[in-house]
Amino acid sequence: MEYYIIDAFAEDIFGGNPAGVCVSEKELPAELMQKIASENNLPETAFLVKCGEKYCLRWFTPLFEIDLCGHATLAAAFVVMNFVEPDLNVVCFNTASGELSVSRSGGLYEMRFPERVPEKIEATSEIIEALGIVPNEVYSERDLFAVLESEKEVRSFVPNYKKLEKLNKWLGISVSAKGEKADFVSRFFCPELKSEDPVTGSAHCSLVPIWEEKLGKTVLEAEQLSERGGKLNCKHEDGFVIISGKAVLYLKGEIFLLK
Repeated sequence: MEYYIIDAFAEDIFGGNPAGVCVSEKELPAELMQKIASENNLPETAFLVKCGEKYCLRWFTPLFEIDLCGHATLAAAFVVMNFVEPDLNVVCFNTASGELSVSRSGGLYEMRFPERVPEKIEATSEIIEALGIVPNEVYSERDLFAVLESEKEVRSFVPNYKKLEKLNKWLGISVSAKGEKADFVSRFFCPELKSEDPVTGSAHCSLVPIWEEKLGKTVLEAEQLSERGGKLNCKHEDGFVIISGKAVLYLKGEIFLLK
């Protein structure tokens, strides 16, 4: 099976967020995909199978399957449009979150994702205790979103994964603030994996509506302040969040599933 590692939301290798992309001739059992993702031990491994004119796409962390992943979708589109069907400039994926399309313009890959407008909730004592900081505001969707006072606070935030694990109603924990150069900045933490995600495209399906309302802009420049870092060009329109970024090939090889 063809296998690629792509650094997504990056202009150079070792930047952005790495994703594995497996290109299979037929859909694999979920148990096998999970074993491969665990063996790869990357933030996400994407599994691609051609389905008519489209591709079926699934995403797995080393521990579980998730319903939406931005950087691995960008990586999958990069693989399709550069190695599998290089004449394509638009690719459509059938996923657990519906049909997703990615278009290529120059070196940018533009993903059209469904918006996930979060609900503003109370910053409870449990949330404050887990974060170790009093946020300005808190929002809830698939993930928990804490708005902090400044970019400096986002940069200096230190996660306590043992405490964050108690917020198990949400998949991930995001902290964000108005940016000094970008419109807004963020960081994203995965308590179950006890790690910080380098660049989280799917979280921006909720972050963009939050910051659109705050800044009065539908076109936003976002930056994720992880160690590897990443920049995302975002736009909110007609119920969709459009996220653009670059990607670069790190590895191309084969996975051998032989008995």
